[in-house]
Parts: sequence; structure tokens; C-alpha cells
Amino acid sequence: MDPLALTLIELGAVVFCLGLLARLAGRIGMSPIPLYLVGGLFFGAGGLVKLEGMHEFAHLSGEIGVILLLLMLGLEYTAAELVTGLRRSWQAGVLDLLLNFLPGAGLALILGWGVVGAMVMGGVTYISSSGIAAKVITDLGRIGNRETPVVLAILVFEDLAMAVYLPILTATLAGVSFLMGLQTVGISLAVVTLVLVVALRHGHHVSKAVHSENSEVFLLNLLGAALLVAGLAAAMQVSAAVGAFMLGIAISGATAHSATRILEPLRDLFAAIFFVVFGLNTDPRSIPPVLGWALLLALVTAATKMITGFWAAKRAGIGIPGRFRAGAALIARGEFSIVIAGLAVASGVVPADLAALATAYVLIMAIAGPLAARFVEPVVRLLRRPVRRPAVRTSGQA
Repeated sequence: MDPLALTLIELGAVVFCLGLLARLAGRIGMSPIPLYLVGGLFFGAGGLVKLEGMHEFAHLSGEIGVILLLLMLGLEYTAAELVTGLRRSWQAGVLDLLLNFLPGAGLALILGWGVVGAMVMGGVTYISSSGIAAKVITDLGRIGNRETPVVLAILVFEDLAMAVYLPILTATLAGVSFLMGLQTVGISLAVVTLVLVVALRHGHHVSKAVHSENSEVFLLNLLGAALLVAGLAAAMQVSAAVGAFMLGIAISGATAHSATRILEPLRDLFAAIFFVVFGLNTDPRSIPPVLGWALLLALVTAATKMITGFWAAKRAGIGIPGRFRAGAALIARGEFSIVIAGLAVASGVVPADLAALATAYVLIMAIAGPLAARFVEPVVRLLRRPVRRPAVRTSGQA
């Protein structure tokens, strides 16, 4: 068959199936990310149907999906909000980092994956899914709850930590020297600092440069700027994803709201392809051997996220139900964990089992997170319900 025809047929079939999976996820009230990963496993190497014609397009589309995910995450915050959130949440953020990075790193060392594997798995288990958390909070009507700002502050801290972590990880996976690694981190920190300063003082100029009343022009400006900044960041040995994230922070006000509305369909399309691509590159036969480790890791890190949210909400003076709600909102892992694992697998430095473990782990956590957030409050209320004791009759009673 003609290669172009084969690519179009395969791409059309995959995108159509993604639509069916997204519809199914919406009906059962869960994030579509686990279903996208399962779809990739179904179509990928070792799956029931092997795709031959769309690998190059899928790889590039997946990269664009990561860039759009991080760009739109940056659009959710202004530079001032990031700085304020960092000041308020740094103690909870440090606790979050320690409690949730160490289990993944420790398991990688136990499995003999070395320091690089430990660094990758630590990142996979550390970062919560901002997308899933935001969707769960919205769907459950908890935006106005007192614990919601606490949850968002921790997510902001995690996003800032990723701005430092991803360049370090990229340099480590590339096998650069310690000196070059320090140089990469220094450049990354300088870029982050510069963008924050520009966003705080001149964010309106950046917004004005990309804004247009014409939606077509606006979309082209946004997408072009995101790809350009991501490419320049990658050329400076800084993660392309971080470059897109910082561009999103620099865009503020009404421009940011309009940008989110315009980019959302593109983000959903390319991000879905990204998750499928990760599944395509994972042999489903490699998952059963690591499934037990994934379940153990899921139990441990679900508990550590609960501890993080509970402690942070307690410091903010929030009641016991709100503390549990805060912890449950942080449990889900998703897009960022897969981005980290995808970078590691693409480098060829880490073993293939890491991709299988990361996939199984994210599948479990992306399903468990929304379920925990939905049912934690009824469970807490049930546990706190006073036990009715039978009345004790006195001797004078009949």
C-alpha cells in the first residue's frame, strides 16, 4: 500500500478510537488518560494491532502535545501568583518533594536501575497531575472550598520544581559532564528568572505581541511563538517543555483566557496522541512482571500525597474533612509523569522495564486519584459519625 495512504488510514483510525475512548471516559466520570495509554498498548509493539505508517508523525505530534500541555499549564498562572504561591507553600512543597520523590527513587535503586533510573522514577512518583486535579475539583464543585487554594499552591510549587528538574534530567540523560550539567541548570534558572521578571514587569507587552482580535491570527501567533520558544529552549540545553511553560506564564490577563479557549482543542488532540505514542512504545507483555511493584508504589505514594495535603491544610486551619479532600486531590498522576518517563525512554539510557512500570503506575494512579477525591469525604463522614450506644437501664426502670 502507498505509504501516505497507510499513514492516513492508521492516523484516522487512531484519532477516531481516541474520540470513542474520550466519550467512554466522560460517561464513567474519569480522566481519559488511562484509556489513551491502554489504546497505545493495544496498537503498539506487542499489542494486537501493530501500526507501521504513522511513527514519524506520531512522534512529532507527541512532542507538540507536550509543548501545548506545558504552555496551557503556564497560562493558568501569572508570575505574581507563582511567586505568591511559592512563598505560601514552600514548606508543604518541600515535604511533598521528600515524601513522594523518595519512594520512586528508592524502588528504582532496589530494581538495579542506577542513579539515572532513580532520578527518573522519583520524578514520576513526585509530580501530581494538575490537569486531573483541576478537572476533579471543578467536577465536584469544590472550587470555592477553603482547601482548594492549598491544593493549587502545592501544584504551583511542583510546577516550579519541574522547571528546575527537567533541565537537570535532560542533561543527565544526555550523559553530559557534571560541569556541563551545572551549566545547563544555571542557564535554566537564568531563563526562568528572566521570564518571571519580564512577566512581572512587562507581561502586558508579551500579551500584546501575540494577541489579535482575529482568532485565526491569534492561533497562529500563539502556536508559532510556543514552538519557537520551545525550540530555542531546547537549543540552549533547556527543556522545550519548560520553555513553553514559561511562555505561558508571561502571557497574562484577558489574552491568557482567550489563549486557553483557542488552544484547548489543539491541546486535547496532540496530548491524546502523546499518551498513545507512549503506549505504542511500551510492550504490554512487559507490564505483568512489574505490576506488583506498581501496585506497591501506588499504595505508598497515595498515602504520602494524603499526608502532604492533610498537613498543608491543617497548617491553613482547615477542618478534618477539608484536610482529607486536599490530600485526595493530589493523588492522581498523569501527564507530567508520562512526560518524564517518555524523555527517559527516548534517550535509551534507562531499561525498557521503566517504561512498563511508569505506564502501569500512571494507569493505577490516574484511576485511583479521581475515585479517592470523589469518595474520601463520605468515608470521612462515616468514620466520624458518633456511635450510638444502647441506653443502660437503671435498677428503678421497668
